[in-house]
Amino acid sequence: MKLLYICLASIVLLSGCGKSNERVVVKEKRLPLWYMQPPASNMEEIYGVGDGKDKQEALSDALASLLATLSVSISSKYSAKSVVYEGGVNRHNATYVNETQSEVKKIRISNYEVLQSAKLGFKKYAVLIKVDRMKFFQTLQKEIDQEFALVASWEKNRADKNALEQLLFYKRALQNLSDLQNRLLVMSVLNERFQSQKYLQRYEKLRNKKDKLLQSITFWVTSDYRPLSGVIEKGLSSKKLKIKNLHNAYHFTIYLKSNMQRAISYGFYIARSQIDISIKDNSGNILATNVFNIAGQSSQSYTIAKQDVAKKLSKQIDKEGIAKILNLNI
Repeated sequence: MKLLYICLASIVLLSGCGKSNERVVVKEKRLPLWYMQPPASNMEEIYGVGDGKDKQEALSDALASLLATLSVSISSKYSAKSVVYEGGVNRHNATYVNETQSEVKKIRISNYEVLQSAKLGFKKYAVLIKVDRMKFFQTLQKEIDQEFALVASWEKNRADKNALEQLLFYKRALQNLSDLQNRLLVMSVLNERFQSQKYLQRYEKLRNKKDKLLQSITFWVTSDYRPLSGVIEKGLSSKKLKIKNLHNAYHFTIYLKSNMQRAISYGFYIARSQIDISIKDNSGNILATNVFNIAGQSSQSYTIAKQDVAKKLSKQIDKEGIAKILNLNI
């Protein structure tokens, strides 16, 4: 009987071991053909495929892939012949094209179509998108036309704007159009018949207007404590603004009042200053005001304590910028 129990136990153990050695075969999920071999872009459409941990990340990856295709097209089309002029100085072709490749990635694509999407596995998605070349071209052209139309509309109604407001507008307009050349290159790749020259000429006119204003605008700084004037003048010069005492529509005067108070504390000379700032145009209209409280100190003399006030104002300008100190957009 005992021998029988031993035999039965051996059979059970052997059968258990057999089950533990069986392989569980997981059927591998086949990747979609459109993911492995996406459609090739052509003269009508551009395709992009991407993947990510979720659908949104996969879309972003697909858009980046699509824009990379445009970058390659730009390189092949322009690396041998494009020349760009910046301020009258020629820049080498290859450098410009390389910069364009990175800037193209920032261009927004809104009119794409999702053709395919699939969950490839745990937390992994893939998408295939398509962009109609002509629709993409038309969207970019519409955006540029709208930006130039906004400039034209503002220029028609600028009679009541002072020179500083006009300068600020042109600076902002040029900033909004800072990627114009990159967009125009993309448009030239999307539509080979596109002529970009008229847009470049309009951009150049805007830049010339800004430069002319910048050359015409002058400031004069007056103060009851001359070192404060020097600090403000230095801040203005850093913005390429001229310091001259003129009298015309492009001239502005900055008035500083130091309101110094003398004190001695623990052996230190203290110069407490409430600096009142006001900026006026040539007609005497106040454009901006500001107030700062600064205390200078010195162990040697009150004169050096006053100089410390100017030094601290200079450091504040370096940290915050002259525009914030004057409370004026320049």
